[in-house]
Amino acid sequence: MEIVAGIDIGSLSAEAVIMGAKEILGYSIVPTGADSRKAAETALEKALASAGRSRDAIRFVVATGYGRANVPFADLQVTEITCHGRGAVYLFPGARTVIDIGGQDSKVIRLDERGTVVDFVMNDKCAAGTGRFLEVMARALETEVERLSEVAATAGRPATISSMCTVFAESEVVSLIGQGSPRDEIARGLLESVAERTASMVHRVGLVPEVVMTGGVAKNSGVVRALAKRLGTVIHVPDEPQIVGALGAALVAAARAGGS
Repeated sequence: MEIVAGIDIGSLSAEAVIMGAKEILGYSIVPTGADSRKAAETALEKALASAGRSRDAIRFVVATGYGRANVPFADLQVTEITCHGRGAVYLFPGARTVIDIGGQDSKVIRLDERGTVVDFVMNDKCAAGTGRFLEVMARALETEVERLSEVAATAGRPATISSMCTVFAESEVVSLIGQGSPRDEIARGLLESVAERTASMVHRVGLVPEVVMTGGVAKNSGVVRALAKRLGTVIHVPDEPQIVGALGAALVAAARAGGS
């Protein structure tokens, strides 16, 4: 059986998805590191191993993400906006608003009933509210980023975090710790601040249900809960939110390979 591949090269991680007959056969997630070309190769090989397929069976490869130009074996490069929209609709056919928060950028995409992108807003000028932001804040709180939601869950109220700039927010967190503020309240304040910033982006493109959240930050249940409360709607999170861009790229590859 011929297969297709989608490769998503992000700032912190690279993902690959292998598809055949429009079914996901395998995928991988690897650190991007300093060499995005090597990351693309590693992601593809691991995804092929996961799918139990060989490289010579691949008919078409589509690359997406900020490092898509560094995938020499790709047949086509497509923007991550299009790919996240495609991937979200594949997983949730009713998706109309896609919130993607990755390692160092965030975006909100609005789709029509056919899954076509009609509007989007993107923050790629700084790491505010992204995975990198949460990593730095977790380090300041002397915990793991994966535990931020757990820590925040015990807070009776959120601490006030006034800055979303990573450098200034880190200083603010250190200052709050020095003043004796409970760490759970600081953690909750951080998650609430990410939700507030993201909600403002959603309102800029217009909230249309169903809402799907993708990217690594979608694994942070505290952010998802805070954002859903602010938006007043259910947020659907894929089983593996990090591969949605690569999945969309694989879907584009499948369409090209099929001549449509």
